[in-house]
Amino acid sequence: MKDKVVVITGGASGIGAALAEKFGREGSRIALLDVDENALKAVEQEFLARKVDVFARTCDVTQEEDCSKAIQAILNHFKGIDVLINNSGVTQISLFQDTPVSVLRRVMEVNFFGAIYCTKAALESLVERKGIIIVISSTAGIAPLMGRTGYSASKHALHGLFESLRTEILPHGVHVMMACPGFTRTQMQSRALHRGKNQPNDEEDWVGKRANPGEVAQAIYRGAVKRKRLLILTPVGKLSYYLNKFAPALYERMMARKLGDRFGLPQEK
Repeated sequence: MKDKVVVITGGASGIGAALAEKFGREGSRIALLDVDENALKAVEQEFLARKVDVFARTCDVTQEEDCSKAIQAILNHFKGIDVLINNSGVTQISLFQDTPVSVLRRVMEVNFFGAIYCTKAALESLVERKGIIIVISSTAGIAPLMGRTGYSASKHALHGLFESLRTEILPHGVHVMMACPGFTRTQMQSRALHRGKNQPNDEEDWVGKRANPGEVAQAIYRGAVKRKRLLILTPVGKLSYYLNKFAPALYERMMARKLGDRFGLPQEK
């Protein structure tokens, strides 16, 4: 990845910032996009102080024009894009019946359409350079997740779109990798767009050990180098994937027992 131009959306914090750190350490040239201008400037200054070749620009990924202008600014600066990491994401923590449709729409706008807009804008350069598209999905993108209907829907949609896109751009030498972290120590949960009535800010429903963003970034970097198609990062994620695929009813019962109480749902007799 040395000297490759790597674009990371949601690059000012969490997994995005950790990915920038990892790719930058490996000699990549980093382009950071984020809606949080102050956090973005802080990360940019940190990287510049360590002599990482970095370019940062504020971008609201829910706005197609904003994404197009941001990607064009990166192309003007670096003259091309080798790796696009669609990382921007938000979540909600509430039952479907308690979640306003406006929240579900917002989750889709950030997680799904944000990835579409940036990919559309960068695709020509990625084809020209035979690059890589990395999509940060989730265990919720390969199996159901109670209380995250909007989030899970957005992640499943990403798989449908980008795995289909892979068939179209593979002949051009462009690779697509779907990366599915499990629960990770980021601010995503505390910044959830909507919470159910009994949902505390300190999440108690973690399944398995929470990873730190650096561990996730290391695994995604290795997967990118190896050009993997699907990267499931945790044992619990792999178990969820296979259980849901081959024994979905069992998976649903296990989830109901694990998470049902905190959402006020009756336990199965």
